Amino acid sequence: MAKAFQCSAILLCVVLVLLISGSEQLQSSQGEILLRIQRLLNYPSALSSWNSTTDFCNTEPNASVTVVCYENSITQLHIIGNKGTPLLPRNFSIDSFVTTLVGLPNLKVLTLVSLGLWGPLPGKIARLSSLEILNVSSNFLYDAVPEEISSLSALQSLVLDDNMFADEVPNWIGSLPVLSVLSLKKNMLNGSLPDSLSNLDNLRVLVLSHNYFRGEVPDLSSLTNLQVLDLEDNALGPQFPLLGNKLISLVLSKNKFRDGLPAEVTSYYQLQRLDLSSNKFVGPFPQSLLSLPSVTYLNVADNKFTGMLFENQSCSADLEFVDLSSNLMTGQLPNCLLQDSKRKVLYAANCLATGDGNQHPISLCLNEALAVGILPQRQKRKASKETIAFGVIGGIVGGIALVGLIYLAVRKVKSRKTIKRPNTRLIAENSSTGYPSNLLPDARYISQTMKLGALGLPPYRTFSLEEVEEATNNFDTSAFMGEGSQGQMYRGRLKDGSLVAIRCLKMKRSHSTQNFMHHIELISKLRHRHLVSALGHCFECYLDDSSVSRIFLVFEYVPNGTLRSWISGGHAWQKLQWTHRIAAAIGVAKGIQFLHTGIVPGVYSNNLKITDVLLDQNLVAKISSYNLPLLAENKGMLVHGTSSGASKDLSTSARLVLTADMF
Repeated sequence: MAKAFQCSAILLCVVLVLLISGSEQLQSSQGEILLRIQRLLNYPSALSSWNSTTDFCNTEPNASVTVVCYENSITQLHIIGNKGTPLLPRNFSIDSFVTTLVGLPNLKVLTLVSLGLWGPLPGKIARLSSLEILNVSSNFLYDAVPEEISSLSALQSLVLDDNMFADEVPNWIGSLPVLSVLSLKKNMLNGSLPDSLSNLDNLRVLVLSHNYFRGEVPDLSSLTNLQVLDLEDNALGPQFPLLGNKLISLVLSKNKFRDGLPAEVTSYYQLQRLDLSSNKFVGPFPQSLLSLPSVTYLNVADNKFTGMLFENQSCSADLEFVDLSSNLMTGQLPNCLLQDSKRKVLYAANCLATGDGNQHPISLCLNEALAVGILPQRQKRKASKETIAFGVIGGIVGGIALVGLIYLAVRKVKSRKTIKRPNTRLIAENSSTGYPSNLLPDARYISQTMKLGALGLPPYRTFSLEEVEEATNNFDTSAFMGEGSQGQMYRGRLKDGSLVAIRCLKMKRSHSTQNFMHHIELISKLRHRHLVSALGHCFECYLDDSSVSRIFLVFEYVPNGTLRSWISGGHAWQKLQWTHRIAAAIGVAKGIQFLHTGIVPGVYSNNLKITDVLLDQNLVAKISSYNLPLLAENKGMLVHGTSSGASKDLSTSARLVLTADMF
């Protein structure tokens, strides 16, 4: 028994010795890797205390070096050199350096800042499969960000600031499932931002400033955790980005944003820092930004914001810095900005009545009209698969078929107008439209016909005055197409090469801007195969009271002229086929039906003429003048008519058919 106990004790001692020696060997191996890193980095001053006797896992951390161990394995390595550290010698190899690093397989946090690292970041960095934080900022790394990083499924923070990374932000960046911090500022990255950014559901910080990005910012409204967005000093724009409402810091300065601010900006109640400076934002300055409950820093300098400021405007108690300089604001500086001596307020180069010599004459601001954008509703709606169509019976067999067609069309529309629709139907369908409540009294969408899909047209949007002027070559006479009761019409070409027709309407100061907003929302939804559809709008305003002076409505361009020119005018040499004439007449009837039944109240009293019907490149008929509520308000004409208006419009359609029959 004693001998057996003695053997067991010896065996236990041997096991303990083996375990201890194995632990020391592991520690020694990782220690050798750290010493090799020291040599490859050319013995930086931050690592001057390292030597062969250093107990790395128990060394007191400092601001420059931190080594964290868990179960005798290094899990965190932080090395931060001096700011402005030059490149490592020419014999430095970034490939050998990373090969050495991957000898620490349990690394979760790797920080290598200001160490003079240079060369393309090797993809083998992804062999550190446990990495959660990677920070290699302030070095001289170049070329593209290696795609192998996409395999780091545990990566939560990727910081590559102040290097020379080039190419575009890769699309695979959206495949990092738990990424919460992405910072790529001060590099040479370019191109457009990938839509895959919207897949980063856990993203809290996105910093892409001081690069060469251009184009629109992708839709980030789905990033409900995003708190910091910094896009400073790029060429992004012109549309204000779609964002969530939990932002704490939003920096868009030094870009090419040039539309008006959307209303939702004033609902960023957690926002502390807002910098929109050095862009081309236009329209009235939202004074409620001054009173956001959490805002401390507000900079809108060097834009084209307009509107009148008022002395009694309230301010947030936490507001510390405000810069309103170099805009076109009038009125009085709010008293709340001047009451706190600790608050820094800049407001030079406006037209404010401050008595200071640093303001422009008020005439400068009052005489310059700017485009003020009213953004269309952002909520996307799915197109319905249902459409309302005429029951057209008959064939193309001469005058009898034509008369029968007219008879059926008139009977069908009249029967629709005589049916009494119960109020409950309107209420039920109102709830599904998604329109703001203040729009519904003017136009309740009850027909599924208005949801016909995109029709091959771009989404409705706001145009800036600069875009309209550029498209028409500053309204050159060569672009002028004519003038009628609904304003002047110009032909234009957008930057993408597409042709458009731009209608210019002069408005009176007495017209309500709120009504314009309602009508613009209505116009943006009037899309139908047989209507000339609107693509967008632009407002030009007086700066003293922000009332609208002119409205530019941008429509699709229909190239083949009027129906009349094809059957009796300039296209007489090329006869319109009988089937095309019938199709044109049916198309006009369908367009009228949509105007009458696609919205409630309908658009009646169109007084259509054959010259109001255009033919596109496929000889599809489109009604070009259909008494839009906005246009009718401008002329004081009746919009919300009765069934007599429907009969009159259908008779117009019938006359078109008969006219086609005569030639």
